[in-house]
Amino acid sequence: MSPALTFEYRARDRSGTVREGQLEASSAAAVARTLQEKGMVPLRVAERRVAALDRELKIPRLGKKVKPKAVAIFSRQLATMVNSGLTLVRALTVLHQQTENPALAKVVGDVRARVEQGSSLSAALAEHPKIFGYLYVSMIQAGEVSGALDETLLRLAETLESAARLRSKVRSAMAYPAVVMSLVVLVVSAMMLFIVPIFERIYNDLGGKLPFPTQVLISISDILGKAWWAGALVIILAVFGFRRWVATDDGRHAWDGFKLKMPVFGKLVKKVALSRFARTMAVLSRTGVPVLQALDIVSETSGNALISDAVRDVRDAVKRGESLASPLSRHDVFPPMVVQMMTVGEETGALDTMLSKVSEFYDQEVDDAVSALVSLIEPLLIMVMGVVVGGILICLYLPMFNIGSLIQ
Repeated sequence: MSPALTFEYRARDRSGTVREGQLEASSAAAVARTLQEKGMVPLRVAERRVAALDRELKIPRLGKKVKPKAVAIFSRQLATMVNSGLTLVRALTVLHQQTENPALAKVVGDVRARVEQGSSLSAALAEHPKIFGYLYVSMIQAGEVSGALDETLLRLAETLESAARLRSKVRSAMAYPAVVMSLVVLVVSAMMLFIVPIFERIYNDLGGKLPFPTQVLISISDILGKAWWAGALVIILAVFGFRRWVATDDGRHAWDGFKLKMPVFGKLVKKVALSRFARTMAVLSRTGVPVLQALDIVSETSGNALISDAVRDVRDAVKRGESLASPLSRHDVFPPMVVQMMTVGEETGALDTMLSKVSEFYDQEVDDAVSALVSLIEPLLIMVMGVVVGGILICLYLPMFNIGSLIQ
């Protein structure tokens, strides 16, 4: 008999309240079953000893991580093998041997061992929540119940690949500004720490009164040269404090709300969140996940606290007997087009198709927004770099115009 372990859980009860606590059980799947027997919907189950997974699988803490793309490839390969008639255990054995990512290979080996011992695939995958999240496990469970595991795996692979493409587009838009801003900071820091002090010594030897902009520049350079460690400490503390604040419920809501209202970037963040919402809801609907459970999953995986709150409100409204689309109109985060498309989908019985079209529409919108953003940011950053570096040079060379009076 497996030794009892302590698991931390997060679950929603019949009234819709999210509850957290701890239970002792032999596995995360056993905790999930216990919660379901109590009428609760498990949202997250994880072993309290965080290092347990790494110790069991012998994965170093700083070892190779499992990226969503690797999980997508695993899902597609497993779907192909299952569809070809291979047994689940044999398919997992082949994947365990040929998976290139060491961390994922160890996880696949563990999943195969659990399936060989009689566990279902969804229960075995649930033992590794850091790699196979709540959405993934719930869809696999629905696929097992419906007898369409291969089709479910293909949809999961497509979902993960679409999400990866979306993240890649956004990161590509942010990469250029990040590189240019890093270059600006590097150049300015080098000038303030090494170039300005040389000019300061020259002007001190010459004597005389320096122009006010030059005095300000030299003062800033002196402060940075003597107390650069204090500036670095302030930045580190600010980043640490910000991350702690965002980890709280109030901080997350405030930050997610700010991201949606940011000029230029806010629209892009909103489109990405809406695309994720529509895609996740569409694939859950196609897989046959019950609508209330699907809404719970979407609220937990939306990536934005405001959209999560809106989806939870929709779930409560559906529980009271309202339609799925109607409550969405009460929330500003969902544009009228999304509401109308979902209304038509409910009326025609093609909700998953309509949601897929919404997701494709916003994917294209993200493409266009990223292209427009890059074309807008490039000249702005070049202008900022020119102004900053040019301003420093002007401040340094201003005394040159009255060098004669300084010499006297």
